[in-house]
Amino acid sequence: MIYIHAFFGGVGLITGIGSVIVKKGGRMHKKMGKLFSIGMLVSSLISLPISCMPNHENVFLFLIGLFTIYLVLAGNRALTFKTKKEADKKDKLLSGAMVFFSAIMVLNGIYGLINNSSMSILFLFFGGFGLLMSIQDFRFYFNPQKSRNMWLRLHIGKMVGALIASFTAFIVAGLGIGNLISWTLPTIIGTIYILYWKRKMNVKVGIKP
Repeated sequence: MIYIHAFFGGVGLITGIGSVIVKKGGRMHKKMGKLFSIGMLVSSLISLPISCMPNHENVFLFLIGLFTIYLVLAGNRALTFKTKKEADKKDKLLSGAMVFFSAIMVLNGIYGLINNSSMSILFLFFGGFGLLMSIQDFRFYFNPQKSRNMWLRLHIGKMVGALIASFTAFIVAGLGIGNLISWTLPTIIGTIYILYWKRKMNVKVGIKP
């Protein structure tokens, strides 16, 4: 299971990098995006039972697996808002589940801080990001017409977030580097990239960042 998990994670990493490099919205971007989604979903789904197995128990990795699944599914569903006018039950259920699991991560982080756990910062870091993204989803659901390209911003943010997860897994699990910098640096770099694209889209439509 670990080998299959790593294989599909590698597929996600390679095609994710490719989808970032090629022209956005083009034929190759769409093909690589589909392969990226499949690779990340399969890899993340397999990571859930692995993180519950004897000698592999890891609550944090289990929650990160759920986080990645949310990012890929929500990132793809964001594209449907190009044509539809309001969120459906699937959209709200997906974002609501992320609010729930992110809250668990934050609570775990607070509990870890009280008990001097070395993982507490990571729980707070990723739990905070999850809450921020899922709350942003609901703000959009209640007013989907506020920005004509908000669906594209959500798509870019979620899919780059999933690519960040792939990079992080490669550094931590593949290269065996498990310090705080290796866990957080891909997220910081990815966030800068997301902000760059949001600013670029704002300029195109004449919106102040």
